Amino acid sequence: MTVESGVSEAQSRTVAPNEKKRESIQVVEFVLGKEHYAIDLFDVKEVVEYTSITRLPNVPVYVQGIIDLRGEITTIIDLKHRLNISETGMVVSEASRIIVLDDRMTRSKVGILVDDVTSVSTFEADQVDYTSASMNREDSAILGIIKRKVKVRDRETNELIIWIDIRALLRDIMSIM
Repeated sequence: MTVESGVSEAQSRTVAPNEKKRESIQVVEFVLGKEHYAIDLFDVKEVVEYTSITRLPNVPVYVQGIIDLRGEITTIIDLKHRLNISETGMVVSEASRIIVLDDRMTRSKVGILVDDVTSVSTFEADQVDYTSASMNREDSAILGIIKRKVKVRDRETNELIIWIDIRALLRDIMSIM
């Protein structure tokens, strides 16, 4: 799955609680553990199937290693470790995917390892709760919580998707590497 890349303005999406956003957002949705997450579509270059990862010595625990992606060395970040999502051991399945990030954003080849990529979706700004993300300003990696209406047993409920600011996460990661 290849995705056209563009310039994202994720940083400008932090909004005052009473200010209304009237734009739509496009995201790539994925799963980490049991939770649903999303990152801006325009921060993604492509999604590739899991391939063997070569471990590197003396790197932070969330740097899973490197892969050869069509002749280019690509650093793979384990998002579960970076976001402190507890799970017993690294579980790689047939559904595991690598989301290759736009190298105009990263200035090098970087991919993030996720359990599964579920879809590319568009949401209206009123489906995003920005105030929940501001509960913990120490972790600026959460832009908001996306609420999607789903029907479960003839009852409508909200499915929550954690919208991650991958640019903020990468700034932290790239400064360490």
